[in-house]
Amino acid sequence: MSKAEATAKPEHYDVIRKPVITEKATMASENGAVVFEVAIDANKPQIKEAVETLFGVKVKAVNTTITKGKVKKFRGQPGRRKDVKKAYVTLEDGNTIDVSTGL
Repeated sequence: MSKAEATAKPEHYDVIRKPVITEKATMASENGAVVFEVAIDANKPQIKEAVETLFGVKVKAVNTTITKGKVKKFRGQPGRRKDVKKAYVTLEDGNTIDVSTGL
């Protein structure tokens, strides 16, 4: 167990849900940014602390977006997808996170 995992609090795993792997997220990773789906009520300082503790990297900036859920039909009945909050985490120079491997 690494030092970062030893000091990780359970709420850090609640803040960061999963990495987002899309074409746009891959383009952002070329500029030193990583995209995560985060809890809808998480704020920027919480996201920064969680990423720094879980992955052992230095975070330069955190930008967030909230995507509103679409109204879709499910078996003919109208339903609504959930709202999703994404965090674009810009890392300091020399820090990297490999999102293709698990925690």
